Amino acid sequence: MASLNKVMIIGNLGGDPEMRFTPAGKPVTNFSVAAGYSYTTTEGGRKEETEWFRVTAWNKLAEICNQYLQKGQQVYVEGRIQTRKWEGEDGQQHYRTEVIASQMILLGKKAERQEEETTEELDPDDIPF
Repeated sequence: MASLNKVMIIGNLGGDPEMRFTPAGKPVTNFSVAAGYSYTTTEGGRKEETEWFRVTAWNKLAEICNQYLQKGQQVYVEGRIQTRKWEGEDGQQHYRTEVIASQMILLGKKAERQEEETTEELDPDDIPF
């Protein structure tokens, strides 16, 4: 049976990206993207809402995201959804759902000047968990 885990987001960065390195020395960058949508209510009014996505980029893509992205910038991110589970120090189960980025394209005015498009195929063995 075939399956597909793919997500595409266009939105604005909620803050500057944060890059760190794993104990093995692999770069990983995290950032949040806000994507808005609007719809018509049953009463006929327009309602706007924002959905926040936590994005994680690895290796070369992590370095590029850290170098070029900044708060408020519009970006296209493509990747897959991943939910991690862990037990906290208090014994409670915690969950985090995030987008593991495989492609990032800068959009908006800065993108027109920089003409940046970045694609990196990820090897599943490169992801430490």
